[in-house]
Amino acid sequence: MKCGVVVFPGSNCDHDTYNVLEELGCDVSWLWHKDTDTSNLDAIFVPGGFSYGDYLRAGAIAHFSPIIEEIKKFADNGGYVIGICNGFQVLVESHLLPGALMHNNDGYFVCQDQSLVVENTDTAATAGYEKGQVVNFPIAHGEGKFYVDDDVLKELEAGNRILFRYADKNGNVSAEANPNGSRHNIAGICNEKRNVIGLMPHPERSSDALLGCEDGKAFFTSIMNSLD
Repeated sequence: MKCGVVVFPGSNCDHDTYNVLEELGCDVSWLWHKDTDTSNLDAIFVPGGFSYGDYLRAGAIAHFSPIIEEIKKFADNGGYVIGICNGFQVLVESHLLPGALMHNNDGYFVCQDQSLVVENTDTAATAGYEKGQVVNFPIAHGEGKFYVDDDVLKELEAGNRILFRYADKNGNVSAEANPNGSRHNIAGICNEKRNVIGLMPHPERSSDALLGCEDGKAFFTSIMNSLD
């Protein structure tokens, strides 16, 4: 599997994502935000961080970068695009995924380990999990509240396009377990074709035993196994 990791000015999780993929045996390369060649890639990762300083709002400036037009073409042609945290924000701003990522309900930046329940295993990124499985991915965001209107929310639910929800350690989905106010506790979604995936939690930060948790490793191995 050949994949690229996008680097914007302000990215700070690019090396984390790159290192996980490399250690798992992926043929991985860097994609600078001004690059326009995505040929020969199977998947593109848009990592977390603060692209362009998150000026205006998170991801708002990054979607004007030359690489984004190439990513849109790549996705339209069936290529896999995965956005993590700020990457999710960029994909939403680029209209590759629906909705908006808004300021957390309490107005604070939240940084903590977070339990999630796996809702859908019918994607390249979640095939290695079991439906209903509880996993632990760290979160670190100030604008992580996922919002869509009622009609789009119904489409996401009916289309089985919600991948993860915020939950407690026992997998209970509740307002108390929601760290940012996301509608229906949504932590990650996919597009209709299931080749564009976005999530706010960081699986790359829970992919090594040295970090205290390996729940995120299956996220990456699932993608690699699906595309090999």
